[in-house]
Amino acid sequence: MTGILKHRLIRLAVGAALVVVLIAAAGAGWFFQQLRRPYAAWPGEYVDVILEPGISASAMLKRLGDAGVLERPRIARAYLSWTRGGALLQAGEYRFDEPAGPFEILARLRAGDVLLHEVTVPEGLDLTQVATTFAAAGFADEESLLAAFANPEGVAEQDADATDLEGYLFPDTYRFSRDATADAIAARMLEQFRAAVGEDYAERAEAVGLTLRQAVTLASLIEEETSVPDERKRISAVFHNRLKRRIPLQCDPTVLYALKREGQPVARLYSKHLKFDSPYNTYRYGGLPPGPIANPGQASLDAAVDPIESRELYFVALPGRGGHAFSETLEQHNRAVARWRAYERSSR
Repeated sequence: MTGILKHRLIRLAVGAALVVVLIAAAGAGWFFQQLRRPYAAWPGEYVDVILEPGISASAMLKRLGDAGVLERPRIARAYLSWTRGGALLQAGEYRFDEPAGPFEILARLRAGDVLLHEVTVPEGLDLTQVATTFAAAGFADEESLLAAFANPEGVAEQDADATDLEGYLFPDTYRFSRDATADAIAARMLEQFRAAVGEDYAERAEAVGLTLRQAVTLASLIEEETSVPDERKRISAVFHNRLKRRIPLQCDPTVLYALKREGQPVARLYSKHLKFDSPYNTYRYGGLPPGPIANPGQASLDAAVDPIESRELYFVALPGRGGHAFSETLEQHNRAVARWRAYERSSR
């Protein structure tokens, strides 16, 4: 082979290699351009896609393609194969509401950026009602929620006497994914309770002669007795005064709770119900009931450990106006009760 021929062959080989490199570069450029190219082909403002646990990465991408989220699922699949990232994609419910390329979509799936749904738990629900609220909103099922709420382990450090989570399921608006477990829901509500009361709540309770459990129990009574914000600390003072004087609290909501616990719920109390034998019945047993009767909110929790200065011992509903009439003496209270009963008779 002459030198000239050899030189020409080398030039041809280099040229061919350069062409291959340019083609590969162009292909790579197109490939990465496709990965970044925004796309949206679903009808309406958004599309929700559910990717069940256990579904393969290929099936995920196909479903996203069918939903109009991915234009070319094969491009995304090729990228996952190249990067070996298929195992990192997380199942869940995803909402897509604006155009996005495969890069962005895969990043969301890796991060588990799932759709969160809101549920509001009002103040004053007992744990059965809390479970019903979550189940009705599509989170877990009532049976598993009740089982999670019946486990006191989450509050054992703060309340060694707790037999369940009654009183500690903090009322608030929560955001969970549809696949949130009952245990995760319970843990989040307990976390919110601890954040709401702060680290010094046990000390605040001790300052007014209560344990933390007693303070939460008292807060649940306050929550059930009034929805008027300005009354909470005043009702707290009445209960504190009665506890100090060893006067039965005679709190109607404790009787309703006692009856419900025993599978005998009633919508309205009568005198016969006040004799119901239960440690939760504060007409029959002195002091606080053995535990909370509901899940109190922030204001009632604060009121339980911060009552106003007062000598009042009684309160009864005000006729037709909402709120309560407060009294220091039994004579004053009896007059207030008579006014309430007269109003009830006239309203029938």
